Amino acid sequence: MGSIRAIGFRARLWAALCAGALALSGCGSGTDAVAQGGTFEFVSPDGQLEIHYPEEERKPVAELAGPDLLDPDQTIGLADYKGEVVILNTWGQWCGPCRTEVDDLQRLHEEFESQGATVLGINVRDPNRDKPVDFVRDNGLTYPSIWDPSNAAVGALRGFPTSIVPTTLVLDRQHRVAAVYLAAVTDYQLRDVIAELVADDESATP
Repeated sequence: MGSIRAIGFRARLWAALCAGALALSGCGSGTDAVAQGGTFEFVSPDGQLEIHYPEEERKPVAELAGPDLLDPDQTIGLADYKGEVVILNTWGQWCGPCRTEVDDLQRLHEEFESQGATVLGINVRDPNRDKPVDFVRDNGLTYPSIWDPSNAAVGALRGFPTSIVPTTLVLDRQHRVAAVYLAAVTDYQLRDVIAELVADDESATP
């Protein structure tokens, strides 16, 4: 099973969420986020909010796509980033922790974009598109986001807890899940993970 690193206060936070009104499906059961049928499928990991997978245990996510937040007549998705490391982040303009992590995600996007990595946001539970669009512009975000008010795109991440926002999945160049974070992230927290994926994939390229 993938190596799991827990941080005490985060584990306590997870326990509180499980006991609270969010009531995640499968909360507190299972031992890890696992892959079934060859495709990544999430299973609640017994209080862990940060999970890492060695290469031999990684599984790809199902294809996911949806309307571009800034131009809903256009569709964007993982297929547009073939061969790239993708930092897949769910967020909402109404979400306090999303506001704290957005500058970190933008810095990561700027730092690693030239190395073949991108942040791809999934904007959830924002039926009024004007509000998340204003959020993107006010914060100077240059990475793309899928507009997903009905959770149609997030649904492709089978079993993933849509009631927890923000969440982040780091995908390698084959779009296999290398790490999962079920809380707000920082650039410091993700930088080494992304750098390792970029370096590993580059060194493996013939």
